[in-house]
Amino acid sequence: MHIEPTADAPGSVRLHEEIEPRSDTRLRRIENTINLLVLLVLGLLPVAEIASRLLFRAGIVDGSLLIQHFVLLVGFVGGMLAARENAHLSVAAATVIRSQRAVGVIRTITHVLAFAFTTSFTVSAAEWWITAFGPSTTIWFIPIRVFAAVVPVSFAVMTVRFALTAPRRRGTRIALGGGLLLGLLLAAGSVTNLIFTVSLDAPDWVFGLERFWFSFVDLASVPLLVILVASAFAGTPLFVVLTGVAYLLFARSVGIVAVVPNEGYAMLTSGTIPAIPMFTFVGYLLSESKAGVRLFRLFRAFLGWMPGGMVVASILVSVFFATFTGASGVVILALGGLLYVILHERGSQSESFTVGLLTGVGDLGLLFPPSLVLILYGTTAQVSIIDMFLAGLLPGLLTVAVFCIVGIVVSVRRAEERHRFDLTEAIKALGESVWEILLPLVIIVGYFTGVTTLVETGAVAVLYVVIVEVFIHRELSWADLTRAGVKSAVIMGGVLVILAGARGLSYYIVDSRLPFVLIEWVQATIGSRLVFLLLLNLALLVAGCFMDIFSAVLVIVPLILPLGEVFGIAPVHLGIIFVSNMALGFITPPVGLELFLASYRFGQPLTRIYRYVFPFFVLQLAAVLLITYVPWLSTALVGW
Repeated sequence: MHIEPTADAPGSVRLHEEIEPRSDTRLRRIENTINLLVLLVLGLLPVAEIASRLLFRAGIVDGSLLIQHFVLLVGFVGGMLAARENAHLSVAAATVIRSQRAVGVIRTITHVLAFAFTTSFTVSAAEWWITAFGPSTTIWFIPIRVFAAVVPVSFAVMTVRFALTAPRRRGTRIALGGGLLLGLLLAAGSVTNLIFTVSLDAPDWVFGLERFWFSFVDLASVPLLVILVASAFAGTPLFVVLTGVAYLLFARSVGIVAVVPNEGYAMLTSGTIPAIPMFTFVGYLLSESKAGVRLFRLFRAFLGWMPGGMVVASILVSVFFATFTGASGVVILALGGLLYVILHERGSQSESFTVGLLTGVGDLGLLFPPSLVLILYGTTAQVSIIDMFLAGLLPGLLTVAVFCIVGIVVSVRRAEERHRFDLTEAIKALGESVWEILLPLVIIVGYFTGVTTLVETGAVAVLYVVIVEVFIHRELSWADLTRAGVKSAVIMGGVLVILAGARGLSYYIVDSRLPFVLIEWVQATIGSRLVFLLLLNLALLVAGCFMDIFSAVLVIVPLILPLGEVFGIAPVHLGIIFVSNMALGFITPPVGLELFLASYRFGQPLTRIYRYVFPFFVLQLAAVLLITYVPWLSTALVGW
């Protein structure tokens, strides 16, 4: 989620996805409609699979393949939408720079780099698309090439949009011209490979171009790697950085760059990935409705009589939403304003406590099913996803309990006004929110009993929420569905193209035997399991400050899994350590992502946000250390 300074006040920040569209053009409406239709088809296909299995005792022929390729469409259509909204996930270090001129220069550089590398990605994806599929390879009657074409087309559209959204500054056109030249130079290897593919008797100049490309890559790849990695901290989209690093490494080592889009395609068409956009869509549908208001009213009715009841209600609602969206940014943006008013403006809580609590609590939902991060970790580490869901329950409950206890203590000290328990109000609130309360039950019963697969569970959740919010509560219109689809696509498009690029980098890491080199070094230098866990905590905390959690799963997990085996750490325990540490990194000063979001949402300078969130950082740190050094919390339910 990208944040950048506004022109209004030094140090203030603005989230791109919150900016109103400049114009409701026909192209924009067409893109939004296509995106919503793809999401709805993706949600309906698994439901049709369930119905076919129940009625005919057989699934739809090639149904899983069709679902997986619709995820490919969701990911890259979302990538185009994220480029349109200038909202690709990035580390927004430029937000701490007060000089608007310096910020403009940095944004120009990041756009030019993104333009250059996506130019090369477009050509390499075109090479892969032409050579990877035969016309006879189909799903039903549809050639797979039709689905796969979205990869080069999406990169081409993103390339154009990075050029169009570059700051209008003196020298920008010249810089973009240089970026185009760099992109074409990097893509020259794919051009020669395409010519060799279609022509058995290539002219001499093609061989000369190939030799030139190898010389250029050998000379320029290391400086470009340094520049690209450094630019990540200035705001270059993370998918450009990760895909670009993989591209340069493969170009330098084996001279074959089509492996990068091929690995990205393999990632997005794998078995459990479709669950990620489905549950994300569920979260955004809920956030567009009044589900948050109903749930808060329910928790207030049942908990408002106790000390800290309003705080506990706020925590539970935040955890509920973060569980489904996979990103606490949604919690801060969708619920932050409402809960701020309830706790501070109309309640008795101080501003510092309210802002600190709402900034720190959103990530706690990452440990509860159907957490998207746990799904991705289970897929990457080849661990049962049910085991990961079970492993996260006790650590998640522990962390939530710590926050709730602190909220109760603070409320008692401030003599917070309590709400007298009213049975009539409680029954009314329960009746209004019963459909939202049943949603986790639908998911748990369907998946944990084996009636539905994980992907089918996500599809049932989408269909359930659409029926509840559109037809029962009548709060969402077609326009609301479209808006929720765009918001979820911008986030998931950004995430899925990151996963596609990170898969290429992960493949290179494993192929280069880096994990084995790391194992040898660790065995030679670290003899204590406790020391290893402490160093792991520190490394993951730093990673959480600078990386989004989805790409970190693909890049970091292949490195730490074999190290965990060396020290006898169970993969499920390692996964919970990973998720909890990364979540803590999001609120770690000075560059944790949630700090920037909180600064935007609550209108406070970053320095004040640091001070407000610090007590909750300490609380979450204590919980993380307990989770790390008491493996029973993660393994007890799995063993049982």
